[in-house]
Formats: sequence, structure tokens, C-alpha cells
Amino acid sequence: MEKTITYKNSSIFYRIIGEGKTVVLIHGFPLTGDIWKEQADILKAHFKLIIPDLPGCGNSEPVPNITIEILAEIIKDIVDSEHPPATSQQKVTVIGHSLGGYIALAFAEKYPQYLDAFGLFHSTAFADSEEKKQGREKAIALIKEKGSDAFASANIPGLFTKTFAEQHPALVNELIETGKMFNADTLIQYQEAMKVRPDRTAVLKNFLNPILFLIGEHDNGIPLQSSLQQSYLPAQSHVHILKNSAHMGMFEETELANQYLLRFLNR
Repeated sequence: MEKTITYKNSSIFYRIIGEGKTVVLIHGFPLTGDIWKEQADILKAHFKLIIPDLPGCGNSEPVPNITIEILAEIIKDIVDSEHPPATSQQKVTVIGHSLGGYIALAFAEKYPQYLDAFGLFHSTAFADSEEKKQGREKAIALIKEKGSDAFASANIPGLFTKTFAEQHPALVNELIETGKMFNADTLIQYQEAMKVRPDRTAVLKNFLNPILFLIGEHDNGIPLQSSLQQSYLPAQSHVHILKNSAHMGMFEETELANQYLLRFLNR
């Protein structure tokens, strides 16, 4: 089922798939909710899935002045539209990939009463390092100079291991084409939002319910040791390493990623 909410005069698109306890799947950057297709095919038999397209992504209209906190507020509004807080005490689980994980952390910080658990899928509670910030500045400069096409072509192949990218060129090209469809201003806003987001390791320490860490052993964006370091912070950590994945385990090791997600959600 395809639905929308309105946030500050912008239409935000999301899909509802399946029935049962609610699980929100938040995609990364520069991607859309379509990345969760393989997971939805498995999880829909057990859960009600809410899969949004973030503002300016896929079927959702952009919103001005994007921040991670605004994106968390939009997720709350979507959840409220499905479970009005005045009539429902049902808590949800939020799983976020990369940027989606940053949003899940902001959501857990601001709206912990909504959550019974959350998961970081190739994501981190740490703020950007100075090196990472410089990388985002270079990406912004590339977008300003050469546009969305150049950014997508330069960055999306590196989300995968070299072996996977070579073996699955059609998939990589499909995601590159998706990236090329983004408005350049939207790409820049997301880069800026990620660059200035704060450290949220306190969220990991203070959240008493389960937290999932799905980690790619070959992830250059979210390094393995960095992920393992923060996985010791929560009261309840569920940690899984995808040994043949970089940053896109939902594609690189689909069956194993689905197994870990299902195990966590059915814990």
C-alpha cells in the first residue's frame, strides 16, 4: 500500500507492506526505500513494514533546510499517522541503513517512548571525523561543479566490495541511475546534514532496550573496528558481522542479512 503524509507542505511517500508488529526501514544516501525489497519480501510475512522515501528521494518531495533531527521528526509523523499516539501504545522497531541509522539514533534520542528496539545497518553513532568532513566537502564541490551524475558515478560503486561490484554490474548501474535522479541541491543538503550531526554515543549508553549492529567487514565508510568499539556501549547489543560485505549488505549478503534481521526482530 502506497501512502503519503504532508510535512511543511511537502508530500512524503512511504509504503506499508505486511501485517503485524510495526518495523520501520529507513534507507541510506543517495538511495530510496527500494533498497529494502529483498528484506521486505521476507519480513512482510511476520511484520507490518513502514518503508519511507526520505525527502527529496524517490517519490518524496524535498523539504528545505534538511537536518538529521528534521528527518527523525518526519519518521515520527509517519509512525503517528499509522499509530496515533492518543489511541495506540504499540511501540515500533526502527532499522536504519547508513544515513538511516543516523536518523534512527536521533529518533531514539528524541522519541525513546516510541521504541522497543532499533538497529544500525552499516551505520554509526560517532560524529564525522575531520577526515570524513573533508570528504563530504569534496563531494559537495563535485556536485556543485559537475552535478548529480558525476557524484553518483564516483561514489556508488565504492559502496560495494570490488568483487561484488564486478560480478553485479547491472545492480550497481541501477543504483547509479537512481543517484543521478537526485536534485543537486538535495544531495548537498544531505551532505551538510551528515557533516554537522553530533556524536550520539550517549544514545547507545542510555537506551535500555535491544540495539542491533549489522556490520560490513569491508565497509570503508563505517570501519569494522569503529563499529565494534561502539557495540560495547549499549545494555543489550546484538552484533553481527557480514564478512563479505562493504556498505550494502542487503545486496551483498542478502540471505544472511535477512536471517540476522529476522532473528533480531523475533528475539
